[in-house]
Amino acid sequence: MTTAEPISDAVCMSCEAPLTSLFVDLGMSPLCESYVSRENLNRVEPFYPLRVYVCDRCFLVQLEEYVSPESIFKEYAYFSSYADSWVEHMRRYADMITDRLGLGPSSFVVEVASNDGYLLQHFVRKGIPVLGIEPAENVAKVAVDKGIPTLVKFFGEETARELVHAGRKADLICGANVLAQVPRLRDFVKGLEVLLAPDGVVTIEFPHLARLMEGNQFDTIYHEHFSYFSLYAAEKVFADHGLAVFDVEELSTHGGSLRVYACHAGNAGRPETDRLRQLRRSEEQAGVARIETYRHFAGQVQETKRNLLEFLIGAKRAGKRIVGYGAPGKGNTLLNYCGIGTDFLEFTVDRSPYKQGKFLPGTHIPILHPDRIREARPDYVLILPWNFKDEIVAQMAFIREWGGKFVVPIPGVRVLD
Repeated sequence: MTTAEPISDAVCMSCEAPLTSLFVDLGMSPLCESYVSRENLNRVEPFYPLRVYVCDRCFLVQLEEYVSPESIFKEYAYFSSYADSWVEHMRRYADMITDRLGLGPSSFVVEVASNDGYLLQHFVRKGIPVLGIEPAENVAKVAVDKGIPTLVKFFGEETARELVHAGRKADLICGANVLAQVPRLRDFVKGLEVLLAPDGVVTIEFPHLARLMEGNQFDTIYHEHFSYFSLYAAEKVFADHGLAVFDVEELSTHGGSLRVYACHAGNAGRPETDRLRQLRRSEEQAGVARIETYRHFAGQVQETKRNLLEFLIGAKRAGKRIVGYGAPGKGNTLLNYCGIGTDFLEFTVDRSPYKQGKFLPGTHIPILHPDRIREARPDYVLILPWNFKDEIVAQMAFIREWGGKFVVPIPGVRVLD
């Protein structure tokens, strides 16, 4: 990491200070959700810098914006409902928050970045009025077909004011894995404040930066993720726009996430919880507000790349057959940064019909139906969405019939027994 004069023209998307410190440089990479059709295999594919900074003032880790959000999200390849454990996680959340807030037929729940209705469907079944806000037309259509009212727009202050003008304020605004994908962070958080009812609650889930660093989860960095949050950084941007975090949960999802609960600042009816104060102390002790804390991440990323390549080279020289499981965004960061193509992975598989028959961006590894693993009988299956490894191992347990083994690449390459 360097600290000196600004190393780009960019300023922090949260506090607007000049960016002077490099967190990690993952080289040049394509957009990780831009899967390639067969007819486009020989056409030019754009690559962009995957260079990450940390703000010296508010300690938000972030990318510069190289591509417009419209280019990324207008048509999107990620459908949340294909991850069974994720849908179940959100069902439990819906049950919990309904009881905690006393939600019912007179309440109004809004989800920002509502995807294919994976979450709001659980509120609909309870008879609670909902609205999804989702910019990806192809994904939103799936939600609408499920009977979930969905507004196809980017969320921010303007969208929030349009809803308020129409007489709608939200008792609950929820979002899961959206905060990282917001390039206009200040506008987004202001929108939350505008749309929230006076006694309403915002809950936002996001991968915890502390777990990203601790678990060496560099593959969760890609152009679609503009920022990476500690509790410290999240509280600062919320406070700047009239919202106060009053509670937090530490979750196991996506390699370790936080769910923050926020309300309008000054709401005496929602006092801070002990677990919020405890996590603040934990982050403080870990040095979240010291720039030195961020200096060693790049080195451990480079070592992970070397170790994974050594494993793959050794396996191929031993005549082993290797395929992948999954076609997630994180997998594309990993494969492009490490230079892993069809010379190592013959193909990968994915449950999403949207991705099947296409090719991974950059590496052009073909994406096939999961049944092809049984036909190919590989020696190793590299699990790219490692955060769902337990679910995938259970689905693919039959590979043990021929002695096949699973491999996870993060935090370091490991062959599962």
